[in-house]
Amino acid sequence: MKKLLILTVLFLVAASAYPQLRKIPHDVTNAFTAKYPDARNVTWKDNLTNFIAEFDLSGNHTETKFNKNGEWLETTVDVPYDKLRGSVKDGISKSKYADWTVREIKELQVRDKETTYRVFVVKSDLNRRYLTFNVQGQLIRDALTL
Repeated sequence: MKKLLILTVLFLVAASAYPQLRKIPHDVTNAFTAKYPDARNVTWKDNLTNFIAEFDLSGNHTETKFNKNGEWLETTVDVPYDKLRGSVKDGISKSKYADWTVREIKELQVRDKETTYRVFVVKSDLNRRYLTFNVQGQLIRDALTL
């Protein structure tokens, strides 16, 4: 029993040190290249059910997910405030969080869903929220963070 526990711990340590367990399928890399031909500094992760590519696109950190068949599932793009869609800026300024500090903005594109924007706002160390806006600038989710 002790040997099994030790082997399990060693496997978990090795797996975390080398998270890439499988080779990225050609269908996935081909689909990625077709969708993001201008991607730079690409790194891949295998989370066992999907493949995630992190890369730079037009100066923005981007992360995208494909299934094993090369079907695109979702993309998250870091968006600087000055490049944020006007309707979302307007939504932030009209919300009850208008005087809070915007720390991070991510554009979320999910297959078969509307694009949304997740905005991390902070008033103090204890007052932090994730706000989600649709493309029209409507607040559709307000979540407390820890």
